[in-house]
Amino acid sequence: MRFVTIRLEEQEVAAVVTSKGALPVFRINQWKGTAWKTELYDLICAEQVPGLTAWYNAGGKEELERIPGVVPADEAVYAPLYRNPPRIFGIGLNYVDHAGDLGENAPVGFPGSFYKPASSIVGPGDDVCIPALPEAQKTTGEAELGIILGKKCKFIDEEHWIDYIVGYTTILDMTEESILRQNPRFLTLVKGFDTFFSFGPQLVTPDEVDDVLQLEVQTVHNGEVHAKNIVNNMTHKPARLVSLVSHLQGWLPGDILSTGTPRAVHIEDGDTIECRIHGPNGFSMEPLVNPVVDLKLCKPADDPHQNGQ
Repeated sequence: MRFVTIRLEEQEVAAVVTSKGALPVFRINQWKGTAWKTELYDLICAEQVPGLTAWYNAGGKEELERIPGVVPADEAVYAPLYRNPPRIFGIGLNYVDHAGDLGENAPVGFPGSFYKPASSIVGPGDDVCIPALPEAQKTTGEAELGIILGKKCKFIDEEHWIDYIVGYTTILDMTEESILRQNPRFLTLVKGFDTFFSFGPQLVTPDEVDDVLQLEVQTVHNGEVHAKNIVNNMTHKPARLVSLVSHLQGWLPGDILSTGTPRAVHIEDGDTIECRIHGPNGFSMEPLVNPVVDLKLCKPADDPHQNGQ
């Protein structure tokens, strides 16, 4: 089952992906007399996604095609899946190839890690903004597999990790690399600029993914694949990451785990940056695509992120 969040009548509402487009959850409630939460974060926190998925797989998929109110795919405007996760937990240098790009060794024992603020979130199609700071001379974009937690939990065994997640998504994580190279202690700063975390458009439930280790993550720059790798080549694989963090501090519903990139790419004004994720037997997630704007080239009045916009 696949969920999206779409902009509809000045609101951002949860919707289910159908063959015709995106059907808002509130339309399902109107049709069936159900009381599912109508925003995706609320659905996750109420632990209602597994129930909706069970209904979907037991005939709901076909029933959805008869429910009125679908937003056609070519008219749907996606928002981030949600805007205020409890935590965004990022993993750095998780593929050996990417560690080599920065002249580093891939961390062993414990993964490289960092937090990102919710204020950095944008959605599909929103501008990714290179900072106006004159020191910001090399911003990079990084495609990553995202894992979304579905339950409050601690002390998870690796073999049971998938019981505590609610789905997977595509992520673009940005880094202001030229500032980071001045001092590695600047990591949180260079990860936290506005627009430096895009995620969505789809949350794909775990039952759709036969083997997460066989998923291929691609960093795509201006329509061309810049780098790709499969999850099985991570130093710290999803089971390890989910279990480890659960022992360090636990998880909350809606927490986002960004698992690392096969390789970053230098982005500049006018570029597009994209995350594609594919798997065996024709599996794919809808790509996440964002245009790039360099704020150093904008007049202050042109900055779309000034004055609360």
